[in-house]
Amino acid sequence: MRASGTMNSLWFIVLVAIGGYVLVLLVLYLLQARLLYLPGIPGREITATPAAIGLRHEDVELLTEDGVRLHGWFVPGRDARGVVLFFHGNAGNISHRLDSLRIFHQLGYSSFIIDYRGYGLSEGRPTEQGTYRDADAAWRYLVEQRGEAPHGIVVFGRSLGAAVAAYLAGAEKPRALIVETAFTSVPDLAAELYPMFPVRPLSRFRYDTRARLAGVSCPVLIVHSADDEIIPFSHGRSLFEAAREPKQMLVIRGGHNEGFIVSGNVYLDGLASFLRRLE
Repeated sequence: MRASGTMNSLWFIVLVAIGGYVLVLLVLYLLQARLLYLPGIPGREITATPAAIGLRHEDVELLTEDGVRLHGWFVPGRDARGVVLFFHGNAGNISHRLDSLRIFHQLGYSSFIIDYRGYGLSEGRPTEQGTYRDADAAWRYLVEQRGEAPHGIVVFGRSLGAAVAAYLAGAEKPRALIVETAFTSVPDLAAELYPMFPVRPLSRFRYDTRARLAGVSCPVLIVHSADDEIIPFSHGRSLFEAAREPKQMLVIRGGHNEGFIVSGNVYLDGLASFLRRLE
């Protein structure tokens, strides 16, 4: 009787453990969007504008093909050499990217930055296909409404935005593509973050930056920090290997979110050198 009772207890523990594991998998599957898109961190409010750093800007409202209104800023450069079309990462909004807008201005470029659907003042809810449509709308705005020549547009993406930028650079013919602190794909990164779960078959998002790079024909610059604590440096190396020539890699230092600031002139000079070669 005792042996039978012990076996029943063991089976009960095993079933509870399996049930708990399956429950965690279900939660991970259903909440993927909330784990990936973080428009509320640190907040959706526009906390500052380029005027706060002495830059003129234009508020821009544009409409995507599926009818979503997006908000962005166009920051004109003085005697601009071109336009940087900037796609930011998965958290915050355009008001948290003023440091980058200052850098592009120092490099002699105008810049255009948008908030994805569900971010900042943009309408809607973010989805993978939605962010690609947002990128298409931003490109059309620059080319069709502002009259910018495609060969004068540098597409720039940081973190999640790098996957969006790689998509757009493959679909259009920009002057160049800059991919900064990027992952190879969402399933690749998720498998490293959650090795105890079968995340690859469960992933509802791809954002396959590496695969997109194979279809990009313009010059490519891969920027990654060897100290990146969120997206390992190995992802940057893999993306560099996947990119077609002509390509360059700029190795910086510092954490995922502040590496471009911490690296100072190494970062600034690296971008400037790459951009000069395009002229």
